[in-house]
Order: sequence, then C-alpha cells, then structure tokens
Amino acid sequence: MGNFLIVTVTTLDKKLHIPMFFFLRNLSVLDMCYISVTVPKACVIFLLENKAISMAGCAAQIFLVFWFAYIELLLLTIMAWDRYVAICQPLHYSVIMNPWLCVQMTLATLLSGVVFAGFHTGNTFWLPFCQSNVVHQFFCEIPSLLKLSCSDTLNNKISIFISVGVIDCVCFAFITMSYIHIFSTVFKFPTKGERGKAFSTCVPHMLVVTVFLSTAVAVYLKPSSNSPTLQDMIISVFYSIVPPFLNPVIYSLRNKQIKEAVRKMMNKKLYLGKY
Repeated sequence: MGNFLIVTVTTLDKKLHIPMFFFLRNLSVLDMCYISVTVPKACVIFLLENKAISMAGCAAQIFLVFWFAYIELLLLTIMAWDRYVAICQPLHYSVIMNPWLCVQMTLATLLSGVVFAGFHTGNTFWLPFCQSNVVHQFFCEIPSLLKLSCSDTLNNKISIFISVGVIDCVCFAFITMSYIHIFSTVFKFPTKGERGKAFSTCVPHMLVVTVFLSTAVAVYLKPSSNSPTLQDMIISVFYSIVPPFLNPVIYSLRNKQIKEAVRKMMNKKLYLGKY
C-alpha cells in the first residue's frame, strides 16, 4: 500500500515529474513486485501449512528474486548518483539528468538483470538433485538449493561469489564516492536549513542501501554450512522483505514534497466528495 501510494502520487502530481521521483516511482513498482515473489508463498506455508512448491515455481522464485534484487541495487546506485548531480552540480542537473538518459539507464538495468538472473537460475537447475527435497528456507534460494545437489557445486559457488561480490563492491564504491562528494559539498552550505534539507534526502537512501547490501552479502558471500540455522532465515528476510517495506516508510515520512502531494490529493478528494 505504501509503495502503491508513492507510485500514485508521483504519477498524478506534475511537480514530482523530475528524475528523483522518476527513480523513486520505479523503485516502488519494483518493491511491489519484489515482495510479491516471496511473501504470498510464505503466507501459504505458515497459514495453510502447504509447504510444497513445484520445480518450475522454485525456478521462477529464484529468477525473480535475483532479477529484482539486482535491479534494486542498481536503482539505489543510480539514485545516489542523481543526488550527487542535484547537490554538487545543480546548474547542470536538468542537462545531465535528462528524461531520455533516465529511461536508458532504467532499461539497461532491466535487461542486464535478465541476463544476470537467467545465468544463475540456469546454472543452478543444471545440477542434479538427488538428496533431500526439503529446502530449509521460506522461499527458494540458491544457497539452500546447492546443499541439496549430489554433484560438485564449487563452480556454482565461485560464480555466485564473484558476480555478486563484484556487483556489490562496484555499487558500494560508487555510492560511497557519491556521498563523499555530497557531504563535502553540503558542509560548505552557508545555513543549517540548507544542510538539513540536503541530509534529509540522503540519510534514508543510505539506510536502505546499508540494510540491503549487508544482508545480501551475508547470504551469498558467507561460507556455506550444511546445517540450516534460524539466522540464515532471518538474514534472508532482511534482504528480501525489509527493503520493500522500508522504502515507502522512510521516503514518504521524510520527504516533504511527497507528504505535501499526498495532502493535496486527499484534500481534492474530500472537496470533490462534497458536491
């Protein structure tokens, strides 16, 4: 509901048709899709105790989780760059962050994510599975499935470690450099109000990036153990469910423009309802 509200407000309010809210709208649509991959099946498991999932359903979950997680990370990286341009190069913002470039970056993220997710999904289901058919997780996840294979999974683990590690490190480095430049610029602002306004758009973004990256790294880059633990499930919750929940909360509550747009939309509905 929170993500849907952001999509609705940023679409209907023409004042919010700027790159910052274009990417936020894309992030909200992505989060609605992302959380829909795991939560409905988890609810079926816990409420109806129907724990079975087909091989095709399992493959679809892995592909979509990988795809949406990849897009989420790249969108968060692009949003950091958008904040850098807006704060550090405000006079060139409209030229650099033009609508066509925003669309191109979004499409490139979507298409490269298909390749990334397709490769790891195919690489996983190419393996023979002849051990237990119990996945010790509330959704299909590659580390949990690799434990069920009766063949050597070293190549799979290496490919995941390298690809996830490289992407995470590159995005983290890019985001870190963006915020180093942002903070060095913000501290030069003459008034405390201007500094506070700049920080209010950056701190929520940093919070989401920290939660998402740290938990994803803990799942895919830590040494695997044969014994499933409650900790593994909790960490998976933090990278698959918490970010889609956090995004609308922190972006809606801390962004004055979105709160004002929501207030205007509600007042308009109430006004129209009187006649």
